[in-house]
Amino acid sequence: MATAYERYNLHTTPEKFFIEACDEGADAVLAIDRVSNEMTLTGKKDVPPSAVTRPICGIMGTIRLVAGMYLIVITRKRNVGSLLGHAVWKAVDFDVISYKKTVLHLSEIQSQENKTFLSMINNVLTTDGFYFCTDYDLTHTLQRLANTSPDFQEMSLLERADQRFVWNGNLLRELAAQPELHKFALPVVHGFIVMKPCRINGKIFEWILISRRSCFRAGVRYYLRGIDSEGHAANFVETEQIVLYEGAKASFIQTRGSMPFYWSQRPNLKYKPKPIISKTTNHMDGFQRHFDSQLLIYGKQTILNLVNQKGSEKPLEQAFAKMVSGMNNGMLNYIAFDFHKECSAMRWDRLQILVDDVAETQEEYSYFMVNSEGKTVAQQRGVFRSNCMDCLDRTNVIQSLLARRSLQSQLQRMGVLNVGQRIEEQAEFEKIYKNAWADNANACAVQYAGTGALKTDFTRTGKRTRWGLLMDGWNSMIRYYKNNFSDGFRQDSIDLFLGNFAVDESDGPTPLRVQKDWKFLTLPIIMLVAFSMCIVCLLMAGDTWTETLAYVTFWGAASAITATIILFNGQDFVDAPKLVHKEKLD
Repeated sequence: MATAYERYNLHTTPEKFFIEACDEGADAVLAIDRVSNEMTLTGKKDVPPSAVTRPICGIMGTIRLVAGMYLIVITRKRNVGSLLGHAVWKAVDFDVISYKKTVLHLSEIQSQENKTFLSMINNVLTTDGFYFCTDYDLTHTLQRLANTSPDFQEMSLLERADQRFVWNGNLLRELAAQPELHKFALPVVHGFIVMKPCRINGKIFEWILISRRSCFRAGVRYYLRGIDSEGHAANFVETEQIVLYEGAKASFIQTRGSMPFYWSQRPNLKYKPKPIISKTTNHMDGFQRHFDSQLLIYGKQTILNLVNQKGSEKPLEQAFAKMVSGMNNGMLNYIAFDFHKECSAMRWDRLQILVDDVAETQEEYSYFMVNSEGKTVAQQRGVFRSNCMDCLDRTNVIQSLLARRSLQSQLQRMGVLNVGQRIEEQAEFEKIYKNAWADNANACAVQYAGTGALKTDFTRTGKRTRWGLLMDGWNSMIRYYKNNFSDGFRQDSIDLFLGNFAVDESDGPTPLRVQKDWKFLTLPIIMLVAFSMCIVCLLMAGDTWTETLAYVTFWGAASAITATIILFNGQDFVDAPKLVHKEKLD
């Protein structure tokens, strides 16, 4: 079976990096020339004694910035658990090391741009949720791995990985080009993994939840919506729930992703920008590509569209329904469920209506299962593709309910649950289950929207609470700030990391040098001064009340008019991405 090295030492000299494989019996050393950038395979005897040595946990890859090439290594990892006997690791700390020994060759502007690009790389690396395994393929589901050819088994982890979920694929391009170096290449996934030993009826089993975030059309909440021309949907996440018990194994797959047609919702200082469906693009081309790919990978699809069926979300629901109808494919099933309307006034029990509606379909789709003798007794023949506007809060709630229903059947079939027993009655396990799904919601939300998820009080406790509503309000305020004033930088960071934008080798200017319009500074200053003067006039009253009223009215009107102009030109005042052309984001 293909593996990558597990332990490494990084030896640094002024001329080269030597990355030594420290696994038992290994003699391989990856040598990287810091001048020519050449990578070669050598042995331990070639590492000079004068080299500065330190242990590392793995190689994320290399990237070119303004100052030249950089090596990104994993410096600290934490064990998440064991999957079928294979250790799964979470990458915790990283180091970004320059090939160049100095940046004196850069001008002041170039040096500043290089610092900005470095902070972008670090912005992505410090976003929680990078995982890897040195002797198991985390990018594939149990079912996909069970249905592979002998040739596939012989491939390196990098070659056989599902490229949708390899977040350092761009960083590993240099290593990928040289097959003899593949054992140094660790495919890293981004998302969420939790592994819990659980007990029901005195029987101990392993319960695992894995969410794999796609690196195609990856980005942040308001800047990445809909699909691209190749049919990749924004915020696409594949979630696999796994159960392991006495040699038997089972898994259940669900997906989530933005509504797969061309629409945008660019931030403009309003709390909820109006979504806009493109009128100039042929939606069916990208829509068809998206579902052709999904049907090929997962089989039948039941779309659960959870958006509001009134207000600004209504046209999106109608467009989605119309396109599914226009595709006229019997493998696609579309269900619209107005989550907010059905669950208004804290009536969260009404979610059972949707779960009951799709019960028959869930039975038909089944799940993947291998018994303790190693015989495949069930295959999953379809998936539920859930979405709301962000594919976060509402989506996660529904996914947790469907996953529980599947788990109920799997545990009964494995003999963990007795006939007539229900998961909901197993208080100890139910607490683990609910908290893990709430943690999954938070991880996906932080990666896409910048804050923890909403509605996690229901996922954790099974009911909606007033404290949960207060926390949702707090998270919504933080989302508003981040979406308007820091998400452009976050989007640029992801595009740089994934290779959607490449720093040019020439000394030419980068898009970072784009200057803000004069309005960006002038109008907020005018508004602030006018508002301050209004307060001063109220506190320091004039000789007569009419004089005070005149001053307050003048400065109040000035601040109100300026605020109106700022809101009217909202898109000029938000933090917009600089590295990728607008067409890519729309």
